[in-house]
Amino acid sequence: MAKLIYPINVSLDGYMEDESGNIEWSISDDEVFAFWTEFQRPIGTYLYGRGMYESMVYWETASAKKGDHPEVMREFAQIWRDAEKIVYSRTLHASSARTRIEREFDPDAIRRLKESSEADITIGGPELAGQAMSAGLIDECHLLVNPIVLGGGKRALQDNLRMRLELIGERCFRSGVVHLHYRVIV
Repeated sequence: MAKLIYPINVSLDGYMEDESGNIEWSISDDEVFAFWTEFQRPIGTYLYGRGMYESMVYWETASAKKGDHPEVMREFAQIWRDAEKIVYSRTLHASSARTRIEREFDPDAIRRLKESSEADITIGGPELAGQAMSAGLIDECHLLVNPIVLGGGKRALQDNLRMRLELIGERCFRSGVVHLHYRVIV
């Protein structure tokens, strides 16, 4: 059975976007980007809310030509293109290759997907992840905590959630980013 994993870049005070919707404060140096690329390799399906999908669809057309991007970025783009994507949106109509749009989040459909998938699944976007957390579907969280305090914005974890977590790994990067890997305790 596949795991449903919530990976997210987050500020020290718990935000994934600043008050302007900007994520450029997050550190994505070569070491962190290489980590994210390796993290994505075993993922077979990405579940996205519309906003997260719209920020990630860049990788659909990112050049794979040598010299256009560093090798690790070309690898990431290829991994992203090869994976299945499910986008939950009532307004989105066009999508990229290997992508389907669902109008409603259905916890039972996600349970069936987890049971039938051979590769793990990630979920992107705090609202969508919050729905999955409320339904008891998330198995693991990977937080890349950036050394910055934003003071406001979009929270990475929704209010009124209650989950017990077990720390199963951590890593410190030279940039000051800390990766925290948690398993959800049921």
